[in-house]
Amino acid sequence: MSVEYVIADPVIAGVAARAAIDTPGVVRLEPGLRGLVTAWTRAARQRWKGLDPAPSDGVRVRTADGRVTVHIDLVTAGADQAAAVGRAVQRSVTRSVAEQIGLVVDEVSVSIMDIEPETR
Repeated sequence: MSVEYVIADPVIAGVAARAAIDTPGVVRLEPGLRGLVTAWTRAARQRWKGLDPAPSDGVRVRTADGRVTVHIDLVTAGADQAAAVGRAVQRSVTRSVAEQIGLVVDEVSVSIMDIEPETR
C-alpha cells in the first residue's frame, strides 16, 4: 500500500517566510503588487473556510511536476550588503523547507524591494 500526501503551497510559503524573516539583514517581507493580490486572494479564501491565514506576505510558491520554486520580496537593512542577504535567504529557505517539510526546493528567487537606511 502506498501513501500519498500533498502539502499545500500556503504551508510551504509559511515555512519559507519564517526562514526568510529570520535571516540576518532582512528587515521585513514586502510583497510587490502581484504578491499583494496573491496574498489578499489566499487570505480571503482561508478566512472563508474559517482558517487563519499563514503569515506569508511577500512569498509566492509554485509547485509543478514535483518541483518547488519560491519567490520572495523583501527589504534589507542598509548596514548589510543586499546581494549577500539575498544569497543567505536562498540558503535558509532551501534548508528550512527541506528540513521541515521534506521537499527539495528547485529555485529560490529573491527580489530586494528596498534597502532601509541606517538610523543614527
